[in-house]
Amino acid sequence: MTQAEIKLCSLLLQEHFGEIVEKIGVHLIRTGGQPLRVIAHDTGTSLDQVKKALCVLIQHNLVIHQVHKRGVVEYEAQCSRVLRMLRYPRYIYTAKTLYSDTGELIVEELLLNGKMTMSAVVKKVADRLTETMEDGKTMDYAEVSNTFVRLVDTHFVQRCPLVPATENSDTGPPPPAPTLVINEKDMYLVPKLSLIGKGKRRRSSDEDATGEPKAKRPKQTTDNKEPIPDDGIYWQANLDRFHQHFRDQAIVSAVANRMDQTSSEIVRTMLRMSEVTTPSGAPFTQPLSSNEIFRSLPVGYNISKQVLDQYLTLLADDPLEFVGKSGDSGGGMYVINLHKALGSLATATLESVVQERFGSRCARIFRLVLQKKHLEQKQVEDFAMIPAKEAKDMLYKMLSENFISLQEIPKTPDHAPSRTFYLYTVSILSAARMLLHRCCKSVANLIERRQFETKENKRLLEKSQRVEAIIASMQATGAEEAQLQEIEEMITAPERQQLETLKRNVNKLDACEIQVDETIFLLESYIESTMKRQ
Repeated sequence: MTQAEIKLCSLLLQEHFGEIVEKIGVHLIRTGGQPLRVIAHDTGTSLDQVKKALCVLIQHNLVIHQVHKRGVVEYEAQCSRVLRMLRYPRYIYTAKTLYSDTGELIVEELLLNGKMTMSAVVKKVADRLTETMEDGKTMDYAEVSNTFVRLVDTHFVQRCPLVPATENSDTGPPPPAPTLVINEKDMYLVPKLSLIGKGKRRRSSDEDATGEPKAKRPKQTTDNKEPIPDDGIYWQANLDRFHQHFRDQAIVSAVANRMDQTSSEIVRTMLRMSEVTTPSGAPFTQPLSSNEIFRSLPVGYNISKQVLDQYLTLLADDPLEFVGKSGDSGGGMYVINLHKALGSLATATLESVVQERFGSRCARIFRLVLQKKHLEQKQVEDFAMIPAKEAKDMLYKMLSENFISLQEIPKTPDHAPSRTFYLYTVSILSAARMLLHRCCKSVANLIERRQFETKENKRLLEKSQRVEAIIASMQATGAEEAQLQEIEEMITAPERQQLETLKRNVNKLDACEIQVDETIFLLESYIESTMKRQ
């Protein structure tokens, strides 16, 4: 865990949950697993506050607990899961793209609340969608429920582990902490619920739907509450499945850029066919026959079987080896080599960074060393056709920034410089790790800058919000245009310009965060895939 990643975790926890949760979370990231009382003592926080902070972190899957042999419960932070909070907007946007506004709000609710029952999600989303509809229109629970089931079927949403029934029925003393388990076949099993109803609009704070003021209403007894039909069955967003979708999109986009749209559509079809059957960390997809691929092509994509076979042969013969042939049955069996695809994407990212940072000549040297594996300085000069002085300067510049490395091969045991070969080489894995570290630093800087911009203009933002609230309330009561104009003029022209500049700067910083996170995702995926194969 690097310092840059810890700082980024700290900023994300503070932004989402506040100072106390951030303090406890960062302490656990730095120290590893610790019992409750040790956390309270080391952080100087009251036991009650530590319990509440841990509840929040466990609810959002950011902390796990385990019981040791002596019966002590230790809490351990999941740093990689904390960093995923940076990707929340991307998860929500993906759900919106695939499953429209309903899917977007379902995933948003699950991410904001950590874990929720299906009935709670459906009711909350239906209410939120009804709020945005025209008067007289409402969102049916059944429609939201169908979208939820589709998200579960495609594994974007999954069940949370439960306390096994046997543990509850034991007559002995309860364990210090429950052991949560889930059967793999139950992970995507949706309970049969008959959710009948429609979304409700919010009423004013003083009156309810009947128009009766709150003060006059008798208190309702909680004894006659209906039991929740799916009580105890909680759901969460399956982030690994979203990552699989992002990876597939990156591969399809790379194929489209390298070849053409038809090739990318064939690869997209192959990935879609194997998205649920292939585990997220697998190096290859499941083998698919040419006949199966042909039958699964999108409707209206008019290419013959012969043309498809030609495209598959072309993809299999490509030097990047995104697609490989694994057999001849069924018209030819084809797989997508996910590990090689991620390697190519990570290499392209590194080449792009070298070109932007050091220029096209450095990028030429970098690609040359990458292609030839090991080269001496003189060989680099000759192959790249760059003067000796410039080549030396560029190599040392990249060496100092850790994009390339120097390997010493001595002829004699004394390592005398005159009798030693000095070979330049590129280690994609170490370069990717270095770039990942820099990306984390960049995102932390972007978040800090955004917070600074907002803090500097806090007074102006509060004034703008007050004016907007007054205008909204006056519009609701049917105020005249002249009165609204008068209220709007409370914000002067220079202040309005300042607000526009602030909005533009914050939007730029937000866009930069998302773009850097795309690079982080590619590098993380490549590093994870490489480490699994070693």
